[in-house]
Amino acid sequence: MESWNRMSTDSVRSHTPDGVNRKIDARVEKCVQAMAEQMDRPAISEYLRKLEHEWDLNRVVTVAASAVSVLGLVLAAKDGRGWKIVSGVAAGLLLQHGLFGFGPLSELVRALGVRTRKEIDLEKFALKALRGDFERIPHEGGPLARANAALVAAQS
Repeated sequence: MESWNRMSTDSVRSHTPDGVNRKIDARVEKCVQAMAEQMDRPAISEYLRKLEHEWDLNRVVTVAASAVSVLGLVLAAKDGRGWKIVSGVAAGLLLQHGLFGFGPLSELVRALGVRTRKEIDLEKFALKALRGDFERIPHEGGPLARANAALVAAQS
C-alpha cells in the first residue's frame, strides 16, 4: 500500500521513532484492509463505536502525570521523604507535554502504541468512507484499492 499517512505537522509523530510510527500505521492499515475485504457495515459500525472510546495520547499522558502527582502528594503527607519531588517531576512532564506537545512521558506512552487523536480520527474517517458515508470511494477494484482510497480520502 502506498504511503497514506502524511501528518508531518503532528509534533508527536515527528518526535516518535519511525519504527513506532510504522507499527501504528501498519495496525491501522491491517484493520482498514480487513474491513475492506469483509465490507460488513454492522462490523464497521461496531468497530467505529470502539474507536469512539479509545483513549488518545493526550488523555493518557494527562491522567498518568496527574495520578503520579497526586500519589506523590499523598505519600509526602504520610512519609514526607522527598515524595514532593515525584509530584514536581510529574507536573513538569505534564507542563512540557502541554507546551511542546511532546516529552519523555509522551515518548514512553507512544512506545506502548497509544495513538494521537489525529491518528484515531484518520482510521475512523477511513472506515466511514468504506462504510459508504462518503461518495469519493470507488466501488470497483479490489479490497486493497478500496482500503487505500479510503485512507487517502480520510487525509483530505
